[in-house]
Amino acid sequence: MLETPVYPAVLVLVVCLWWDNDMSSENPTGADNQQGSRDDELLGSSLTPQRLHAELLGTDAKSLEAYLQGALRDGTRSALHRTFRIGSIEPGWLMILKQVLETLSQRSWLYREGSARNYWILETTARFLDMGYDARGLVGTEAGLAYVRGYFDADGGMPARSNARLYFQFAQKSYVSLQTVVANLAAWRIATGRIHCPSRRVDPEYWRTYVLARSHRRFMTSVNSWHPRKRQQIELRMKI
Repeated sequence: MLETPVYPAVLVLVVCLWWDNDMSSENPTGADNQQGSRDDELLGSSLTPQRLHAELLGTDAKSLEAYLQGALRDGTRSALHRTFRIGSIEPGWLMILKQVLETLSQRSWLYREGSARNYWILETTARFLDMGYDARGLVGTEAGLAYVRGYFDADGGMPARSNARLYFQFAQKSYVSLQTVVANLAAWRIATGRIHCPSRRVDPEYWRTYVLARSHRRFMTSVNSWHPRKRQQIELRMKI
């Protein structure tokens, strides 16, 4: 984990005020949210705006971009509007992505998809994003770990309860992208199982791999997560 720097009280106050007013409404023009949701409840108690801000300030731009490229594994691109979209039922994680983009001086907006749906969309015009991004050049670097973190936050799996048997898995349609994840993890001595298709009858193009039990702790300390729910569960596991 990165060491959290100490910031003046004025800066912390500014960050808190910004976060409290930044979440956009259903209007994709970026109007302030009027629903009154508490941001600390959306984010989860283990990843407060102040703590996230400190971590982002301690992360270089290349790693932040790599994190977003990993997160885009669960995203789409609109050729008409030339934007990238990532959807989730957990707006807290999308708020994290929004802050990462703003740290990189990239525009984005967050809105609910449909007034009756509990589904949120983050949309951005960041031109460096690429649906076909090749992360093989990141193997063995901090940016490679950031790419895997974004990939895991978007599409990775782990137990929702701290008393369940621990696992970390990655599942994707792209066999090549999973190979890149495995290579990035191997460079940091994090062992994984083989990439396999769980059921060729159900979907022959669906692939999965997982972190071996002996590498669970190394995965939690080296990769970790910026997804509020997953981050909270990882921190609970680290205390066990």
